[in-house]
Amino acid sequence: MDAKGASPDSTSSGAIEHRAHARVGLLGNPSDVYFGRTISFTLGNFWASVRLEPSDELVIRPHPTHDFVHFRSLDHLVSRLNNEGYYGGVRLLMAICRVFHNYCKDNKIDIHGGNFTLSYDTNIPRQTGLSGSSAIVCAALSCLLDFYRVRHLIKVELRPNLILAAEKELGIVAGLQDRVAQVYGGLVYMDFSKEYMDDLRHGIYTPMDISLLPPLNLIYAENPSDSGKVHSTVRQRWLNGDEFIISSILEVANIAKEGRTALLEKDYSKLAKLMNRNFDIRRSMFGDDALGALNIKMVEVARKVGAASKFTGSGGAVVALCPDGPSQVKLLQDGCQKAGLIVVPVEVVPSCLNADELQTLKK
Repeated sequence: MDAKGASPDSTSSGAIEHRAHARVGLLGNPSDVYFGRTISFTLGNFWASVRLEPSDELVIRPHPTHDFVHFRSLDHLVSRLNNEGYYGGVRLLMAICRVFHNYCKDNKIDIHGGNFTLSYDTNIPRQTGLSGSSAIVCAALSCLLDFYRVRHLIKVELRPNLILAAEKELGIVAGLQDRVAQVYGGLVYMDFSKEYMDDLRHGIYTPMDISLLPPLNLIYAENPSDSGKVHSTVRQRWLNGDEFIISSILEVANIAKEGRTALLEKDYSKLAKLMNRNFDIRRSMFGDDALGALNIKMVEVARKVGAASKFTGSGGAVVALCPDGPSQVKLLQDGCQKAGLIVVPVEVVPSCLNADELQTLKK
């Protein structure tokens, strides 16, 4: 999906192409998987694109870099797997095709038609917590919706569930927040209260005007090798009724609620405090070993110059707010350069839903 809306880019050959942008979790994460609330926005700096072309056979085309299958030696193969894992987009495209097919079949949605070739590209940095995998799946789902002309038959609110289901098939552990942000685009406030999830099978998602956001910066490492090596026990502790974890999650969810008010009032001083508090609570729940030294370093580099900072997701990148303006941004840039980190101004893209889809959200 691109910033122009949900209408696909198409060519005379009948090809369909969509972009889905990277996602920044501004406030409330990780409460989305604990019936909490979050605020996220889509990042114009990075995106994944998927192209669907009608073809005689159904083909999933490997990416020349991300689905690399030619190696110099066995050592080379093992080294790549050690560094990057079994990464690649082909499995993601196959998974969303299966989930989409099964959903349409279960809901008696007719998808008879010709075959197609799917290919993808992405510039979202790996292991940065910017939802690179779900961006590929989201863009592919949009192509399928348009190819089979069923966009009007699958509710906007339920599309993130399909994306998450495809990723779960591959063992990717995540919540709905990222997928909601990428399906909707722009700035979105999300309420995942249990009553909504049980009754509706989705949360209540409220688009907000992107002009409410202050200038922000994104910090990430070029080679994010240390993303935390210790498995977190937070999920199990929450399931076990651990009072500290439960109260912490509730506070994180409430931070998103307070953050919505702060954005509406453009109270960026309050927003900065909420961002810092969000990270501090996360750190107390997960512990430094699980968060990883490099991730903590990114936050601390920003805080050293007085900027508010927190993870964009589960780690790998940090979103920073400089409430004192350009002079503080310059200090942040200098600090990041000295620490060997990349810092770029955040570009926010508006909602990617078309007029008809936005209208259905009001019903």
